[in-house]
This record gives sequence, C-alpha cells and structure tokens, in this order.
Amino acid sequence: MSDHADRHPRGGLYFEDFVVGTTIRHRLTRTVTQMDNMLFSNMTLNPQPLHIDAHFCATETEWGKPLMNSLFTLGLMIGISVNDTTVGTTIANLGMTDVKFPAPLFEGDTINVTTEIAAKRESKSRPVAGVVDLVHRAYKQDGTLVAECRRQAFMRKRSA
Repeated sequence: MSDHADRHPRGGLYFEDFVVGTTIRHRLTRTVTQMDNMLFSNMTLNPQPLHIDAHFCATETEWGKPLMNSLFTLGLMIGISVNDTTVGTTIANLGMTDVKFPAPLFEGDTINVTTEIAAKRESKSRPVAGVVDLVHRAYKQDGTLVAECRRQAFMRKRSA
C-alpha cells in the first residue's frame, strides 16, 4: 500500500496502490442499534418481523430477540471500509458475490471490519482504470465472523 501522501486527496487508494494478498484492518468500529434496524427495515419497506417485532422474536424464533437486517450489515461492512480504500477513487461498484452471513448479529453488538485485496486486473476497455476484488469481513466484538462478501470495484489509476 502506498503512504498517505500518494493517496487521493479524500484518502482513497488508486488501482496501483492495491497489493494482492494484503489485509487492511479498518480503524472504524460501530455498535449496531435498534434504531438502525428499525430505520433501515422501514426505509427499504422490509416488514420482516425478525428485524422489527421484539414480541414475535421473543415468542416465535430461536433467537429470542431481533436480528439485525442482513442488508444493513452488508452496507455497514462495506461502508466502514471506504475511508481506508476507495473514497474518491472508485469509478463504480461492479458487483458483489459470495455474500454470506455465517452468524447472527444483534442490536448492541459492535462490528469491526477487515478487507483482503484478493485480486486485481487492468481494465480491458478503459486504460485509465482497473478492477480490484476486495473481500470484506465483519466480526462482532467476540471475534465471530458475522458477514463476508467479495466486491469488485472499478478503480481509477493514478495516471488518470
């Protein structure tokens, strides 16, 4: 990875800066709340009682309490990574694959995130850009992996 002086003025890395095999431990952490769960579920018109109905969860689920909305968890995981990786240097997200939620995340849990640089290649159609494969992983406070995905980011080259 390049030093801070070589980064985009907003802090993002350019295509050339990503080193395959490197893992970044992101500095930001976040405790997830009932408000996060309620707002996100309502904003996305998701009426799933697993996220928004404490009585349902207490009486009809194995968890006994609301689960965090998995799409909120996915977005938060990627969002935590942005400051250290792609802010100001992403042209576009090309896709997300291998999305997994291997363990539950609950209100009051705190997540931390790592990003592994899994692969990169020059763009075939645009010489000023390249594609970087990022594997994001979110862990809760006890170290349990709660979310993972592989994201393909279309990244600017420094020379552009």
